[in-house]
Amino acid sequence: MDSNNWLQQIMMLGLGTTSLVADKLKEVSEELVKDGKLNPEQAKSVMDDIVEQLKSEQGNWDVQMQRQMRNMMQDLGVARQSEVDELRGRIDRLERQVRDLENKLWR
Repeated sequence: MDSNNWLQQIMMLGLGTTSLVADKLKEVSEELVKDGKLNPEQAKSVMDDIVEQLKSEQGNWDVQMQRQMRNMMQDLGVARQSEVDELRGRIDRLERQVRDLENKLWR
């Protein structure tokens, strides 16, 4: 399973949800203005505050999701890229040593 694709889909779901909430809040604020319960300036101010808060929470959500994903991958025993790179380097060095030893034997 491609974990980056999975994580991207989860993040897109979060962005979509945030967008839906913002759209619904806009509808509600327009209704409140239409009903005379809020004036347009108040509605704009409330909407701006809520949108800013949602954006801030979205950023926090992204960070938390990435942290959770790293923890889950670690719990499953999936190697980090740095660990894979280190192992590749060790394999390369061992292959060179084996070739050097084979060359010494055939001289």
